[in-house]
Amino acid sequence: MDTQLKLKSLLNQLNTVIVGKTDAVRDGVACLLAGGHLLIEDAPGVGKTTLAHALARTFGLQFSRVQFTSDLMPSDLSGVSVYDRGRESFIFHPGPIFAQVLLADEINRASPKTQSALLEAMEEKQVTVDGETRPLPTPFFVIATQNPHDQRGTHALPESQLDRFLMRISLGYPDRDAERTLLAGQDRREMVDHLNGLLTQHELLALQQQVIAVHAAPPLLDYVQDLLAATRSGRWFVQGLSPRAGLAVLRAAKAQALLSGRDFVAPDDVQAILPQTTAHRLNPVNDAGRGALEQVRAMLEAVPLP
Repeated sequence: MDTQLKLKSLLNQLNTVIVGKTDAVRDGVACLLAGGHLLIEDAPGVGKTTLAHALARTFGLQFSRVQFTSDLMPSDLSGVSVYDRGRESFIFHPGPIFAQVLLADEINRASPKTQSALLEAMEEKQVTVDGETRPLPTPFFVIATQNPHDQRGTHALPESQLDRFLMRISLGYPDRDAERTLLAGQDRREMVDHLNGLLTQHELLALQQQVIAVHAAPPLLDYVQDLLAATRSGRWFVQGLSPRAGLAVLRAAKAQALLSGRDFVAPDDVQAILPQTTAHRLNPVNDAGRGALEQVRAMLEAVPLP
């Protein structure tokens, strides 16, 4: 099966479960193809966890799910060393983070201490326990869900951790037709349990290499740099995007181009993914009167195309 047929089958399978959210599904697929971690933020009950499960199963990845709560400890994620009398030594028992996909459900209900335990894993693809560094499986993704910050029992994610997520997406409420399909159809969780893995680990790594190989012409790189400079101008945001964020934008745009069947990045690809890859990293200026997402879109309109 060629690349485009494979990608189309991935999207089609996901869209049978997550009804009426083709853009969010496409963003989720692009994020994993780009090798990034995904944050899904929305109100409870709109399908965040279902999408996370569906992505892991469709990509054929081994995953573990952790419900984040206020009393979750870092060792509950990474694992613990337990003394074995027979061997007269400590034996390490790995935690759920030792999976290809960690489904971190309601990540912002855990304490900042537990959230920070994910930083090394998300950036370095390894964890350090009892002074010993242990590599995580390849590939390794965190697909996290979080509830809006104004809900009770939530802790805002620190900026350093938000920066580790390549994309933050939102599902929102379904339209009337999609909701009717949900009401009249099969239970979505049961559908997820029966999804087929459509990729092998080798095929996923090959697709990620194809993303890296997508060409970005000098004028396109100029456009990306113009957008980065705009975020740093002080007109829209308190503090601009870092070079790491710029690399994330380009990587996500390349994945978007591959999903569109092209081997080069177009300005449309950058515009399609910029809000999802940058809004969670930015704070709008106080007099903006808009959230970060709306502010990114306003900035996109103001920066001229190449």
